[in-house]
Amino acid sequence: MKRKLKPESLMMSYGYKPELSEGAVKSPIFQTSTFVFKSAEEGKAFFEVAYGHRPKRHDEEIGLIYSRINNPDLEILENRLTLWDEAEACAVFESGMSAISTVLLEFLKPGDLLLISSPLYGGTDYFIKKILTKFGIEVAEFKVGQSMEEIISIVESTGKAEKLALIYIETPANPTNDLIDIEGSKKIALHFSTPQKRIYLAVDNTYMGPLWQHPLKHGADLVLYSATKYIGGHSDVIAGACLGAANLIQRVKTLRTFLGNMAGPWTGWLLLRSLETLKARMDIQAHNAALVAQFLNKHPLIEKVYYIGNITEDNAAQYAIKKKQCLTNGAMISFDVKGGEKEAFQFLNALRLIKLAVSLGSTESLAEHPATMTHVDVDYKLKQELSITEKMIRLSVGVENSDDIIDDIQQALETIKK
Repeated sequence: MKRKLKPESLMMSYGYKPELSEGAVKSPIFQTSTFVFKSAEEGKAFFEVAYGHRPKRHDEEIGLIYSRINNPDLEILENRLTLWDEAEACAVFESGMSAISTVLLEFLKPGDLLLISSPLYGGTDYFIKKILTKFGIEVAEFKVGQSMEEIISIVESTGKAEKLALIYIETPANPTNDLIDIEGSKKIALHFSTPQKRIYLAVDNTYMGPLWQHPLKHGADLVLYSATKYIGGHSDVIAGACLGAANLIQRVKTLRTFLGNMAGPWTGWLLLRSLETLKARMDIQAHNAALVAQFLNKHPLIEKVYYIGNITEDNAAQYAIKKKQCLTNGAMISFDVKGGEKEAFQFLNALRLIKLAVSLGSTESLAEHPATMTHVDVDYKLKQELSITEKMIRLSVGVENSDDIIDDIQQALETIKK
């Protein structure tokens, strides 16, 4: 029997036929807006599928029409991305926020209720609370540690439980590394679903990338990524992705066509390049993060370290979720320095190797100040409740030598002591 290859092996060739591209070992960049049909009948058939007038027939090849709809670089990339999450289909976008906003716009309408976990990435929080609400969409919010019964009560207290249309969670949460139970969230979705109306569950899995957590296996209907982060991994491309069942992704792709926020061929090609080293990079990052966390846990100027590896059986609920969902402890660490904004800024300004910048998941280590940067627009009171305070620093651990990363943190902390 033919051995099934692992995703990291398939990243080199899956979905690409060299014979269709002059034998090129790597996919060329298809820098074109328009594709030629062999016949008028073929063009008609391609449009019927693209616009959702009929499903794709068995063994029917999806035809190329126009790069706003599809492009070879995009299609190969989408096929490869499905392998890690074992998804039926994938849609790639020009940014993580365009993936998130397209999903929210597709599965919500005026009058609907959206249930979200908290905290969320600052950009997502802004879009949901400042933009979606303009269109008559109501938002209910729950925090880490609340029971299923409490969350159901939150939904019911809105008086719009029958209008619940989507549950949107982010786990691990940015920047606190708090874990949300995906299976538990799915049970809530099922609780409010009826034979006539299914409540969908969408999960932002950016913090764990497609390797370290697989939300679809725990009941999620859709999984979202800022592909800028681990998937891209080189701080040179902005992109997003959404994966799930073929019928749901077809809906997402149809709206993507008319919003025009699909990824272009260059973006697709850059991500194809990055996928080849994804596992190697992420393995190194997780290894380095464990050593950095070890150092931070013992440092006298650090009050608290927010790291999945620090979740122990003492916190039974979070530990149970960690054991069930997380395949590693990830490579994201937040920590509180002793003091406040002044001390946090002293630390950030003193870094030499680690770059003072937002984003995460790239080869270089990055540090930022969530309260005044990525989460600046989150309500102040909510930030305090979620421990996103002036003393918190978020660190994305890269692939540099771990001793060098730790040495840079050590010398930067010394400036606070002085």
